[in-house]
Amino acid sequence: MKSMTKTNIIPQTSKFSTSKSKFSTSKTKLSKLPKIDIVLSVAWSLAIISAFFVHPSIEYIDYIDFRSLGILWGLMVIIQGLRYHHIFEAIAKVLLEKVSKQWQLVMVLVFMCFLGSMVITNDVALITFVPFTIMILKSCNKEKIMAPVIVMQTIAANLGSMLTPIGNPQNLYMYGITKMNFLGFVGILFPYTIISAIMIIVAIFIFAYDKEELDTSSAEFAAESEGQNNIVQKVKIIMYITLFLVAILAVLRVVPWYVFAITVLAVVGIFERKILLKADYILIFTFVGFFVFTGNMGKITMIRSFLEGILKTHEFAVGVITSQFISNVPATLMLSGFANNYKQLLIGVNVGGLGTLIASMASLISYKAYVKEYENGGGKFIKTFTIFNVIFLMVLIGANVFLYGRI
Repeated sequence: MKSMTKTNIIPQTSKFSTSKSKFSTSKTKLSKLPKIDIVLSVAWSLAIISAFFVHPSIEYIDYIDFRSLGILWGLMVIIQGLRYHHIFEAIAKVLLEKVSKQWQLVMVLVFMCFLGSMVITNDVALITFVPFTIMILKSCNKEKIMAPVIVMQTIAANLGSMLTPIGNPQNLYMYGITKMNFLGFVGILFPYTIISAIMIIVAIFIFAYDKEELDTSSAEFAAESEGQNNIVQKVKIIMYITLFLVAILAVLRVVPWYVFAITVLAVVGIFERKILLKADYILIFTFVGFFVFTGNMGKITMIRSFLEGILKTHEFAVGVITSQFISNVPATLMLSGFANNYKQLLIGVNVGGLGTLIASMASLISYKAYVKEYENGGGKFIKTFTIFNVIFLMVLIGANVFLYGRI
């Protein structure tokens, strides 16, 4: 009887194990499938739907801002090249060797994002410095302040990037379509940048002030910049820095954008072509999708009148609110074709990067990096993120009311 029972159990267990194994294999195969980018999907879904109302034609080409896309692509390639050669980590290492207090460490980590985002964009600043910060805080036994530091880095990157035309994609696009001069553009956002910097400093002193001495020297930290003495690597870094200067000239309209783009393609293609594949092509195609959608919407009289109506005298408020739900880059592309006051829309979509986790897609970079390190820490991060973001957002909305008398 026992033998029969045992015989009956073994095949059942075997079948179960086989089924489980097949399920695991299927799950592994599914996990290897390329992930669908939600924003890209939304952009092209809207573009396709809008094409039923405004049928495709050669005029679609006029919707696309090739200048913005060309400069954006070139900048992404250059910054990825500099990241590949660890130039930003090397700079961070030099800065961090000077600190001796916790608040000084946090100040350096956060302001690397604030100042860095002005020239390497907010998302690249976070991709570069957030993992670096996790490593440093762990080596210094400062994990208790990990969440607020990364949240402050995220806020710093989103707010620092608003000062310059190359700080984020929406600025580059707005700078191109408005044809402002560089100083005029910076002048619009300078007051908000100064207020942001002051708030960041105050926040750091509130949560990170500590009189204890701090030691940032560690083998792990030093290893981050190994190989920087390689001559070939130094030559390539100089190459990317030179191309970055050409990018600035293209942004300032001194060098034609297509000359800049072709130069990047030729130089990087010859000397380090693998870097060409590291640009964010999903973002490029997302832009194209939104260009088609907004271009078609502008040709539908009823929709155009509606959008112009809600934007009239409320560009700032609509920019902030729309950004909370679809993020500030798509909000800019969608609203720019119907706004009368570009200045207020520009301020609105930049300030609108604060608030929800998706108000600026760059914020998701920080969230993912934190949750990857602390699997159960998502709730803590979002709570801290929301508190800090709402405070900063309210202050900057108040600043706009004070400066312009409007929300």
